[in-house]
Order: sequence, then structure tokens, then C-alpha cells
Amino acid sequence: MSKMIRLYDRWLRIGVGEDALSFHYRWLRHQCDQDRHPKTGERIVDSVDIPSEIFATGAALNDDDQMIVTWSDGRQSRYSMQWLKQHAYCVGPMAVEPPPSDWSKIVVPLGANLAHLVLEMVNRCGVAVVQGFKRQQSVEPDDTEALIEEFSKAGLEIVGTHFGRIEDLRTDNTTNQNTDQLGYTNAGVNLHTDQPFLDQPPRYQLLHSMRTADSGGESFLVDAFQAVEYLRCIDAEAYQLLTTTPVRFHRKQKAFESIVDAPILQITNGQPTQVRYSYFTHAPFRVPFEKMEAWYRAYDRFVDLVRNPSHQYRFLLQPGDFVFYDNHRMLHARTAFQGPRWVRGVYFNPR
Repeated sequence: MSKMIRLYDRWLRIGVGEDALSFHYRWLRHQCDQDRHPKTGERIVDSVDIPSEIFATGAALNDDDQMIVTWSDGRQSRYSMQWLKQHAYCVGPMAVEPPPSDWSKIVVPLGANLAHLVLEMVNRCGVAVVQGFKRQQSVEPDDTEALIEEFSKAGLEIVGTHFGRIEDLRTDNTTNQNTDQLGYTNAGVNLHTDQPFLDQPPRYQLLHSMRTADSGGESFLVDAFQAVEYLRCIDAEAYQLLTTTPVRFHRKQKAFESIVDAPILQITNGQPTQVRYSYFTHAPFRVPFEKMEAWYRAYDRFVDLVRNPSHQYRFLLQPGDFVFYDNHRMLHARTAFQGPRWVRGVYFNPR
């Protein structure tokens, strides 16, 4: 019977035929026979002595049907498949996979009905990438206006914000209001949703590349809905805290201020419907004293999931390329850059 081992961030899964056995790393390390007294066979290591962040760097089956696990601290452990089957506490495949990362699966080719095809992809995957949208040899700002018209015909309406109608995300910006924020610098901006400090954040965003930086400026996005479902599958307590505990989002600029209290994860009829996540607009919030550490543990668990590069779409937008995504579902980010990078941003809502 064929067997395959797959490593995750905090556990591994052993495929056995059409079935699967899943084990947390800490549990496996706690059961390691090498941590027993050689004469009495008694355990000599308590679970509290095992680092909570222990993880496997490798795992393989040998000819004796034993799984050999190599740990992050360099040690190795052996477990017979017979023993693993006897003590398995999770039998069957995981109901939900982590967020995907193959960005070639979200590319929509240029052609007729482009906006409709982009929206179909966004409805399925949360995001779409289109390469080389320009009507002349080089991309121009009017090409962004053409895209706005295309999406307007597809049933969307543009949403103006405190930045203006269109954001020119560039370090030498002279066209927008309220540019005293990270997007108008060359600093890296980690994963976030836009405008979580509004009662109704805009649903969609278009980011249209005008000019690529000399270095850096890579885009990356994560399907947060998939991360939420994955979190529910692997850590019910963290899921419950993040869906029920309001926190504060506060945007304060020289000429603009807005505050909203809401959970990180919004669930409607058992399904994720909106994610508010913006580390740079988090403000002091209150939860009962006995829940504060648990909330941070839950938050860290979610952030660890979405910041794992294997759960991210990563790509570099070339001039004319654009990404269109669901701002209620996707987290987006960019790396730091050098040089005159220019991206035009537009928000939309369904009409």
C-alpha cells in the first residue's frame, strides 16, 4: 500500500491508500521513544520541556515501515506505522486545504469581455491578474480610465475615498489627498485589507501598474477566506475568538480620521463574508483580562498562516499588468522597492 508524507506548519499527514493519518508535531515529539529511560522504559521528558514551536524539517518511511522524523533542533525520532495507526487521533483527510499559491491559476488572458472574465475569476478565487493591458506601445494613465469604463459596464461603480477617485501610488505623488501613509512611500507594506476603519470598506480594488521599480516592489496576496476555513479546521478556539471579539481600527491622518470596532473575521450563516486585517491601523482595544493572551495567541495563529510564503500568490506587476481582487476576502501586500514605481489604485462596489 502506497504511503506519502506531507509536512504542514504544525503537523504532518501520512497518506495511507485513500485514507490519511494526521499528527501534531508536538504530540509526536512527546511520544518519542528516544526520550524514555533505557532500562525502565519510563518517559524522562515532560511535554512542557518540548519547545512549543518544534517542527519537522523532514520525514520519510524506511524499509522497515517506520517513519523517520528529523526535527528542527536536529534530533531524529522513529515511529512504526503499526504504532501510528494504533494511536492515531485524526483519521481521514483534512476537510480544508491551506490557501493556494500558484498564481498562474489566477491569470486571465486579454480578450473580449475582459471585465466579466476577471469578475468570474474573482468570484471563484478572490483575485485575478491580467498582463499587458495597454492600448498603445506604452501604458498611459488613460488606460486606467479605460479599465474603469470596462468594469462599469460589467456592473460596478467607482468608489471615491479620502485619497480621491484614483490613487497614484508613487513616492512623488502630487495628485492625491491624505498621502501621509505607507502606500505613498517606498517601504514594504505587509499583508492587509484596505479601509477596515470604515463601516463599509470598498468591495473591490484594481491595481494597475504604470511603472516597475528598479528593484523590489513585488506584490503578494493571500486568500483570507481559505485561511479562515483552514483555521476553523485546525484551531477552533482561535477561530471562535477572532470571529467574536471586536477590535479597534483607527486611521488618523493630518486631515482625516475614522474609527471602527469590529472582529477580524466576519462570519454570516457559517461562512466567512469579510476580513478586516490591517496591522498599521490597529488601535488599543479592550477584551476581558482573562481572554487577552488567548486573543493574541489566536491572532498570531492566523497571521502565521497568511504570512507563510507557501500560502501566498507572489508576482511582479510589469507596466500594463493589473491585479483585481476582492478586498473583503484577499489580503494584499508589497515588498520594499527602489526607484520610481507607479501603480494606480481604484476602488469599486457592485452597483
